[in-house]
Amino acid sequence: MNKILTDKLSYVSGYRKHRQKTADYVLEHPEMFPDLLQFCFSNDEELSHKACWVTEFVCKKKLEWIYPHLDEFTQKLPSLTNDSAIRPLAKVCELLCGKYFKKNGTDLSLTLKEEHLNKLVEINFDWLIADVKVATKAYAMQNLFYLGQKYDWIYPELKQTLLNGIPNHSSAYKARAQHILRRI
Repeated sequence: MNKILTDKLSYVSGYRKHRQKTADYVLEHPEMFPDLLQFCFSNDEELSHKACWVTEFVCKKKLEWIYPHLDEFTQKLPSLTNDSAIRPLAKVCELLCGKYFKKNGTDLSLTLKEEHLNKLVEINFDWLIADVKVATKAYAMQNLFYLGQKYDWIYPELKQTLLNGIPNHSSAYKARAQHILRRI
C-alpha cells in the first residue's frame, strides 16, 4: 500500500478538520484515490475506517472518481463490519443514488449498471435490518427511497420494514422512517 497515504491516514481522527485535511491531500493527488479505496476494504482495522471517512469527504467533491471503481466498490460493501467504516460509505451510496436519480445525473446513469443498482438494493436492505447505527439506517432508507423510483417492489418492502422497525428503534430512526413513509 501507499506509504504516504498510510502515514496520512494514521493521523486522521474523528475530528472533521483531520478528515478534511487528508481528503484535501487526496483531492490534490488524484492518483491516490484507488489506494484510498483499497484501504477502505483492507483488513487493517486501524486504517480502514479512517480511509472510509476520507473517501466520503473526497466523494462529496469528486464523486466521479469512484465511477471506474464501482464494480469493486459495490462488490466489497457487504464485507464491511465496522460501524465507523459503514456509515461514511453508506453516505457515498446516497451520493451515488441521489445523482443517478436526478434528471441531470446522466454521466452516472451511463456508468452505474443494473448489477451495481441490484447490489446497492441488497446492501441497503441489509443495513436497514442489521444491528448498525441509526445514521447508517437513515442513509439506507434514503438510498432505498431513491432506488424505489426504478424498482416497483422496493416501496412496499421498505414500507413494511420501516413500520416493523419503528417500535423498536430510537426517536431519530422513527423521525427518519416517518419522513420516508410520507414520501412513498
